[in-house]
Amino acid sequence: MCQLLGMNCNVPTDICFSFEGFCARGGKTDDHKDGWGIAFFEGLGCRVFLDDSPSSTSPVAALVRQYPIKSMNVIAHIRKATVGPVGLENCHPFKRELWGRYWVFAHNGDVPTLETDPEGIYRPVGQTDSERAFCLILNTIRQRFPDRKPPIQDLYLALREITAAIASHGIFNYLLSDGEHFFAHCSTKLCYLVRQAPFAAAHLIDEDLTVDFQELTTQSDRVAVIATTSLTDNEAWTPIHPGELLVFQDGLPLATTV
Repeated sequence: MCQLLGMNCNVPTDICFSFEGFCARGGKTDDHKDGWGIAFFEGLGCRVFLDDSPSSTSPVAALVRQYPIKSMNVIAHIRKATVGPVGLENCHPFKRELWGRYWVFAHNGDVPTLETDPEGIYRPVGQTDSERAFCLILNTIRQRFPDRKPPIQDLYLALREITAAIASHGIFNYLLSDGEHFFAHCSTKLCYLVRQAPFAAAHLIDEDLTVDFQELTTQSDRVAVIATTSLTDNEAWTPIHPGELLVFQDGLPLATTV
């Protein structure tokens, strides 16, 4: 299956360190070699890089690894094709507009029996069950809240409801963000860590690379990193429980009241 990587911060931060190890899993240290993608929110804008080549050898991925784009919300994905052929249209993350904001989505797992919503305005371009699921999520919340983004508690309830319905079709680990809030749902496997003061050094599992974040941060910085499996071998990663939907903002999971 695919793998996910996300970042949510309280200040614009680059993801070069985590992305270095993540890319290695796309054909070097693991077999997720059927394409990759990454999206960076920057204000109301969103840069998306996609390639249907393995991330470990992609020149586009090499550019992103060396280009310190600073963002408060990032979603990345490396693909092992199960539903839909290898092709650029099937590379995650997917992007659509809703309520005047870009929404970005990436999925790990399979929901093969999920059908395309025949009446919704959002339609898949490619052939993946993942893009069908994303379109169904947006169609559902747009129908429920047609004019504007609702309070986060109301949006959380709606997302939790449609997520449970989609997850009944299979495995539905996903990352979703509109650049303001960052949602992470675990169906089988997802974990996160929060880096904040006092910062320390971190060492990648997939590459022999260490970064001392104390030299790169201020005392007020805070960064949440979300991944399918832990990217470092000397930090404490917190597993997200199966069936759990978390909301991150400013580098921390929000306490939901539901």
